[in-house]
Amino acid sequence: MDKVKNAKNIPEGGIYDARTLGIPKMLVLGIQHMFAMFGATVLVPIITGLSIQVTLICAGLGTLLFHVFGKFKVPAFLGSSFAFLGGFTSVSLLDSGVYAGLTEAEKLPYACGGIVVAGAIYLILALIIKTIGIKKVMRFLPPVVTGPIIILIGLTLAPSAVSSVTTNWLLAFITFAVIVICNIWGKGMVKILPILIGIVVSYIAALIMQACGMTNADGSAIISFAEVAQADVVGLPPFKLAKFDISAILIMAPIALATMMEHIGDISAISATVGKNFIKDPGLHRTLLGDGLATSLAALVGGPANTTYGENTGVLALSKVYDPRVIRIAAVFAVILSFSPKFAAVIHSVPTAVIGGVSFILYGMISAVGVRNVVENKVDFTNSRNLIIAAVILVSGLGFSSGISFTVGSANITLTGLAIAALAGIVLNAVLPGKDYEFGEDIQGDTSVNFKV
Repeated sequence: MDKVKNAKNIPEGGIYDARTLGIPKMLVLGIQHMFAMFGATVLVPIITGLSIQVTLICAGLGTLLFHVFGKFKVPAFLGSSFAFLGGFTSVSLLDSGVYAGLTEAEKLPYACGGIVVAGAIYLILALIIKTIGIKKVMRFLPPVVTGPIIILIGLTLAPSAVSSVTTNWLLAFITFAVIVICNIWGKGMVKILPILIGIVVSYIAALIMQACGMTNADGSAIISFAEVAQADVVGLPPFKLAKFDISAILIMAPIALATMMEHIGDISAISATVGKNFIKDPGLHRTLLGDGLATSLAALVGGPANTTYGENTGVLALSKVYDPRVIRIAAVFAVILSFSPKFAAVIHSVPTAVIGGVSFILYGMISAVGVRNVVENKVDFTNSRNLIIAAVILVSGLGFSSGISFTVGSANITLTGLAIAALAGIVLNAVLPGKDYEFGEDIQGDTSVNFKV
């Protein structure tokens, strides 16, 4: 133990075996990690319409699965990925072929089917990295491609955030203000949990506003407790099997190109925090394998894509307790909470305007992270090649707002603007001469991708 603590590049005072603290403290640390991921993780099903119960059990079990493939070495928690929100929106807008006449809820299984395939791409990439090495793979995905794609993810979601905000401007502003205050001026756990605190404070504000007789802009009640009253205290998560259609697959699968970069960034950040090179041991191919399988299995039963969570990396840095056992305790807590429909109903009662206030920041942060990715990698836009690639990606993503639909045999296929942009960027980067980026030359830039607030 002392030898490990005194090893080169290991932060002094770090605890690598939490059992020395005792079981009660380990449980408290696990709860802290659960709350760190909780606000963002449940926000994805609230926005998309997926089940909160299924989301929680998939996050918990997905984390445990990730630890198995990571040889129980990496202290990472897998929560809901925001990167696929644009894909959910695009699938909900499909109205031809198998999607004709379907409600948004009925289209969700098809979106999940696309995520299953996206998770499978991780497995393919893990095999390729194991075989030929990461440097050769990443040359096809430089920041001049991934940066604009990440920017597009946030921009395509912006109208949805504004639409939610307009249901109750005051409540949305309260949410926005609390999150900003916590994130900028907060200390300790307050700074780590701005989304969760913002939702709790604005929910209380909504209760007060409703008690005072206030309503939403359209005259509807700010909060409805009908679903909470009908929900059971204990019940099985409502699993729904994914459905597969080529249009949804082509929408969701390309997003894996961006989330893969997020994964690399998060694993690098955890390595730097803990003082161990997890990209080397257990290896990036193993962590990608665990993340990909967790994502595919979650989507297969109606859950959102999983991703390694930067929020929990923040908790590691704050607590200096680096034992993966603590993360696994948090995963078990998430699984336990997933068996309470009443708890899920309370979460689902969060007003639309509150979600709008959160999304207003979150979606903009996604785009800002794309800009940061480009800046930190020093992408040279005086180079005409880079300028053309970025321009085509942005115009394709925003210009083809309705996508392109065509028929192959009996299948009706729709390529969304995001899918078109991703394909165009990858192809142009591969064929245009004059590449000026080499993966591995700037580690900070290579790992500067993170979707979370």
